[in-house]
Amino acid sequence: MALKEKFVFDTSVIIDRKVPEIVKKEKPEQVIVPYVVLDELQSQASKGRDEGYVGLEQIKLVRKLCEEKKIGLSFQGERPCLNDIKLAGSGRLDALIRDVAKKNQALLITSDYVQSLVGEAEGVKTRYVPKKKRKRTMSFKRFFTKDTMSIHLKQGAPPLAKRGKPGNFNLVKTRLKALSEKELRRMISQIMDEARREEKTFIEIEEPGATVVQMGEYRIAVAKPPFSDKLEITVVRPLVKLRLKDYRLSNKLMNRLRSQAEGVLIAGPPGSGKTTFVSSLADFYSELGKVTKTLESPRDLQVCPEITQYTPLNGDFTKTASLLLLVRPDYTIFDELRENSTFSVFSDMRLAGVGMIGVMHAAGAVDAIKRFISRVELGMIPSVIDTVIFIKSGKIQKIYDLSLTVKVPTGMQEADLARPVVDIKDFETGQLEYEIYTFGKENVVVPIQEEEEDKKVSPVEELALQRIIQTVKRYDKGAQIQLTSKNRALVKVNKGVIPKIIGKNGKNIARIEKKLGIQIDVQPK
Repeated sequence: MALKEKFVFDTSVIIDRKVPEIVKKEKPEQVIVPYVVLDELQSQASKGRDEGYVGLEQIKLVRKLCEEKKIGLSFQGERPCLNDIKLAGSGRLDALIRDVAKKNQALLITSDYVQSLVGEAEGVKTRYVPKKKRKRTMSFKRFFTKDTMSIHLKQGAPPLAKRGKPGNFNLVKTRLKALSEKELRRMISQIMDEARREEKTFIEIEEPGATVVQMGEYRIAVAKPPFSDKLEITVVRPLVKLRLKDYRLSNKLMNRLRSQAEGVLIAGPPGSGKTTFVSSLADFYSELGKVTKTLESPRDLQVCPEITQYTPLNGDFTKTASLLLLVRPDYTIFDELRENSTFSVFSDMRLAGVGMIGVMHAAGAVDAIKRFISRVELGMIPSVIDTVIFIKSGKIQKIYDLSLTVKVPTGMQEADLARPVVDIKDFETGQLEYEIYTFGKENVVVPIQEEEEDKKVSPVEELALQRIIQTVKRYDKGAQIQLTSKNRALVKVNKGVIPKIIGKNGKNIARIEKKLGIQIDVQPK
């Protein structure tokens, strides 16, 4: 076959592994790789991105192939300057590649459709090579069985899998032979290729040394040095797809979710079944004819097609929330609340009138509520979250109802001690279990328990005692304090410090009593 024209390859077609095949089949007169392509691949590889390694390996193969076929290979064009790199997203680097093709009157070959359109508009000879959708089985899937929730693959260690049933998982070795670096890099390459080609596969997070990919039902986290000591791949998937009726919720809770609950918090430890429950709750609202959306990163909820799953817009959930308010959803699932900004977005959307369902990691139901205390004003908490559902081992273990009242906290008796109190009640029984209120200058969560006859100090009294000790020992470190009743304490100090504690006309002791919410009798030791 006679030698043909010169070929210029851009980054997209090189990463797509098309170049060796094209060169071998068509035998061009010369292969030209722009310096901007080489620099771009080097930059990606330096940041630990798989595309950079793939592209550089492809160029090595092309060089070897050109030597065998006696085809000229050269690197040409300008190297990108700082301004070119800053404007890369606007197409500056692609323009430098087209300049190389123009100068050499060569054929520009690309897998970037926009690049091909601009090339044709400029009069550059262009060939668009679309990305092929190749059906392949991911290597990591061989470690999965029907009862496998997650796999944990690390260089130099045997592959591990978490298998069992919800609430009863065991970590087992799937083979005795340790995973090699080559084996893991091959898996990572497959994953990244799939992410570039498939519409249902998304790169959710990409940082130097860390990548998170959502591939259908699989959530894949890849870690590389220097972020991790060695290569590691963790793949998680939901084991079951349930409907809300499968949880056998009480009629009272179903009515609450259907007609009243608009600030719902789903809490539980990792792997407890929160995602499965939230997915069923999202489908439930959609089936009720409610416009339902999700805020996720990564987007791993398995929901019906009518529900749109949103991710942070330009890495910012605040921008996504602004867009969502224009979409006017009835309910929004926020998976998950962790950083201060996510709490702020959740609260703002709820107060704007959108029904919000938040997901949060927590060791207990009340622990999830505590994480709102420092981020939302005390009196606003029941307006933001009115229902807390705690899930563990795939089952609902606790449901709380939150409400705001103005009253004297449990354990105090004086009427002038009334203040705003957030009541946390067991949803099913209505039993008051916790109170949140301001004590001194701090917001405190106080458990409410029925006192046994022989119990001398309640949680409220214990809290009051500690505050009295902190205050009085500023005057006398050897002070002795004793609670004589629920609203009265006896303080014994050195005789010389009594005037300081009492103050002129009793003003100081009155101030202390008002601050602590308890009457104090002072006596010498």
